Parts: sequence; C-alpha cells; structure tokens
Amino acid sequence: MANIKNPIIPGMAPDPSIIRVDKDYYIATSTFHWNPAVQIFHSTDLANWKLISYALTKGEVNLRGTNTPAGIWAPHLSYDKQSGKFWLAYSHMQNMAGREFNSDSFAMWSDNIQGPWSDPIYLTSIGFDPAVFHDENGKHYVSILEWETRTGYQAPGHIVIAEIDLEKGGIIGNWHRVTTGFTTRGCAEAPQVYKHNGYYYLMIASGGTGYAHGIEMGRSKNIFGPYEANPSGEPIITSSPHHLFSLGDPDSGHFEMYNPKSVMQKAGHGSLVHTTTNEWYIAHLMARPLPNTKLNPLGRETSLQKMTWTKDGWLQMIDGSNLAKMEVPGLRNSDATIQSDQLNNIDDDFNNSRYDLRFMTPYREQKSSWVNTTEHPGNLRIYGGNSFFSQVNPAIMATRATSLNYTAQTSVSFKPDHYSETAGLGLYYDSNNWIYARLCQSDKEDGTVLRLLQAKLGDRIDYIFDEVRVPNNFAEIKINYNLGTTQIMYKISENDDWKQLGDQLDVSYLSDEGVNGEPGEVGGFTAMFNFIGSVDAHQHDSFADFDYYKVINK
Repeated sequence: MANIKNPIIPGMAPDPSIIRVDKDYYIATSTFHWNPAVQIFHSTDLANWKLISYALTKGEVNLRGTNTPAGIWAPHLSYDKQSGKFWLAYSHMQNMAGREFNSDSFAMWSDNIQGPWSDPIYLTSIGFDPAVFHDENGKHYVSILEWETRTGYQAPGHIVIAEIDLEKGGIIGNWHRVTTGFTTRGCAEAPQVYKHNGYYYLMIASGGTGYAHGIEMGRSKNIFGPYEANPSGEPIITSSPHHLFSLGDPDSGHFEMYNPKSVMQKAGHGSLVHTTTNEWYIAHLMARPLPNTKLNPLGRETSLQKMTWTKDGWLQMIDGSNLAKMEVPGLRNSDATIQSDQLNNIDDDFNNSRYDLRFMTPYREQKSSWVNTTEHPGNLRIYGGNSFFSQVNPAIMATRATSLNYTAQTSVSFKPDHYSETAGLGLYYDSNNWIYARLCQSDKEDGTVLRLLQAKLGDRIDYIFDEVRVPNNFAEIKINYNLGTTQIMYKISENDDWKQLGDQLDVSYLSDEGVNGEPGEVGGFTAMFNFIGSVDAHQHDSFADFDYYKVINK
C-alpha cells in the first residue's frame, strides 16, 4: 500500500466534490471566470487523477464581465442509483458587490459523467453552494447556504435544506433552517448530506476559505434536524487546529490562523467517499503558500484525507487528530505509485485536431472562429481579441500553474501591422493582474519587437527600455517561474542561445491574497495560470501561430 501524496490535484482545483460509481472515482471542482466551466477529474486508485471533461460546454453560462472571484462556484457531484443518472449542482455567482452575493443555483443530469449534460434546471437564488442528496426512499433534497443580508444577524447565514423535484425543478414545501455551524469558527457554507447507519450526516465548510478553514459535521435522525454537533466542538479536518471564536464573521482570510508547522494551509470544504474496499476518504481543498509568505499563487488545490468511523458513530481522521496531512495511507492492496509534479507537465505540438484539454479561457468561450488547429495544421492559431485588461473577449489560452518551480515555453510567429496588435506568452490571474512577453510593433512603427507588458492591481506597466528587435517576426519565449519570481527568456532564431529579457521580476502578487478582488474580499481564490494569447484592438483580423506549448514542472 503506497501513501497518497497531496495535493492529488495541484493548481486551481478548489471545492472538490468526490463520488464513486462502481470502481471509478470522480471529482468536480470550481472554475470561477474560466471556460469551459466545472472541471471533472477521474481516478481508479484515488492517488492519480486526470482531467477528462468539463460540464458546462454549451454556452449555459455567460461569464463575460465576471469580477474576481465570482463566476461558477462549488459544483457538487452525486449519483442517483435508482435512475442511474449523474447529477451536478452548481452556483453562478453574478454579483458580490455590497456583500449582496447574488447567485443563481442550478442542477444538471447526464447518463455519462463525460456528458452530454442536460440543460440546467433552476433550483434557487437563496444563496450558494448547493448539494443534491438522493435518499433511499426515492426522495431528493438540496442543501445550501442561505445568504444573510440583514444588519445584526449572524453572517453568512443558515444552512437550509428542502425537498426538491428533480424532474420539473423547484422546491417542494419550505426551506428548513437547520444550523449556522457546529463549532465557533462560524462562516458555515458548502453543506452536504450523507446517510450512514440510520443517521443523516451534515458536512459543512467553516471558518472562511482562508487560514481558519475547516470541515465540520453534525448528525440527525431526521434530514431536517435537529442536528447534534460533533462532540469535539472543533472541525474534523483543518490545517489550524487551535481554537477560534469567529461567529458572525461572514468570511475572512484569518491570517492569524496560519500554521507555521504545516506545509498544507486552508484545509476545508470537503466531500466524503466510500471506497470499494470499505474505506472512507474526504477530498478537500488546501493551499501551499510561497515560503515565508501567506501568498498562494497556485490557489486552492485538492487533497485527500483518510477517515474512519468511531464506535460512537462519528467520522474522524484515521490517526485520531484533525490536522490535515500532506501524505495519507492509500487504498488497501493498491499498487498505485506516488504522484510527481511531472505528471502535470504539458507538451502540445498542436499536430492533432484538438488541442490539450487542459487549456481554459477567461470570461469568453473557446470557439474555432478565434482559436483552432485547422487553419495552419501543426500550429494553434489564435486571432487577436481585446486587451488582456478586458473581461469580455480576451484571446487567451491558459493552463493551470501546478508547481511553484517550473518553466512555460512556446514559439510564436506573428507579424503585427499596428501597435495595438500583439502575441506571446505570459502569466495570468485575472484581467487586472498578469505579465505578458509579447511580439508587437515598435513604437516607431518600423518593425517587430519583443517587449514585456504587465498588469498589477489594474495598473499598466510597459517595460519600454527592455526591447529586442525581432526581424523575422518569430520568437521562442520561455518563462522560468520559481517561488514567486520570474525570468523571461527568448530566442529570435531556432539556432540561437537563450537570452534574458529584462530583469528578474517579483510576481508573487499573482496569488489569491495578492490581487485586488471585489471590495470586502481578501483578494481572490482562483489561482495563477500560464497562457499564450493575442491582442488585436485594431481590426480584429490579425492572428498568431503557436508551434508548440510546453510546461515543465521541476
């Protein structure tokens, strides 16, 4: 039996919802302002996971104009044994201004985990983080956070449960308020119902999705409660086990709860799975800050903890503690190998009819009209879109950063005929925060140059003194990223040696806590990406050809 190494899904893979169907395990994770929306991963051993599909691929949601960190939140996977259907519930967070948190929640079904999925079925706008529970008696229920907006009331609100009509949509009867949390950490959210030995168990996230994050549990003989809390009075999983009283705090980074003794931080928001070997695990989110900081470029990642049931019928970690671990026991009799960062390398030469599934795009959908491998076979052709400050039509193809030490590399052919046309390689968090090494027209409009452009908290920084002539409209560009710093390298001929463009730069702000998210938020929680892309704010008719895209984790 090999240990499972955390995170099992590195990079942006938060709010994991795990299920098992026969011998296959699936996890769905949040995607926020990124398309395609809702990542779905697959494993047969719980140790090694592969992205196999996305759920929202047919224009079901419009993410244009999405402010950080709104968008698609907390997908929840379930499987109805009676109908043989997969179900996916999710929230579309549309507005966070004024702490109003306007979110519509939906459910979809499919006969196959890879789709096609049904059209979304509207559930409610009461709050966010919906989860569907299929009871043994054929009834179905949805649990969700009811977002509290009244002054003087405990925020963020109550966990509520209602029966639901999955065929027609809509709530049957009334919402039942069941709890505001099972510990004093507050900020109860992400409720999920499980049934075990005659009890309904309600698992919730608590403490805010920051350094005080954790997983709590209560139980009841009736799905609508009352629920008794785990007798420990503390989370069953967390990265920061010492006591916290934080009732009434609607959400917070809780930097005072940072645990200097743990590599893993922010452990919380989990879901439970029962294995074929009669073992129990919880998949949950976590984060790995840069050394000596509380900045998390990789965002919230997915990890796994092994659990067991006590004689009193409560769930706890296998070692009896509640401190989340970076390595946990794997499945009994499993010969799964321990994962390595290299498993998340990317090497796409664009010689196939379809580019790598891991490419995602912020705000807009991927369509062949602006990105394809058919017009110039062996290349990914990207037609220029809006400036990367745009939340409408940026022409960006990006992949999740999955390591704190890696290189991202590409080759690009591009001939701009206007100073508003560019193409190249960069690092991206959101429309206000990125860095971009791009081919562009010289300011004198007398040829092509390679130059660096940066967005930092919405400010535009153009490195006009670090400029290289590119006589053949071709360059290979490489970004060396290491622990929050970056070094841009280039070659303007395939036979050249790599040279450095400008100085080494501190890009640690490209992290959840380093960006300027919605007012009232700590920052974001959507993570850094690597990207290739093109801008054309001239005539929207220029294009760039990328011969390959490569990410090598170290």
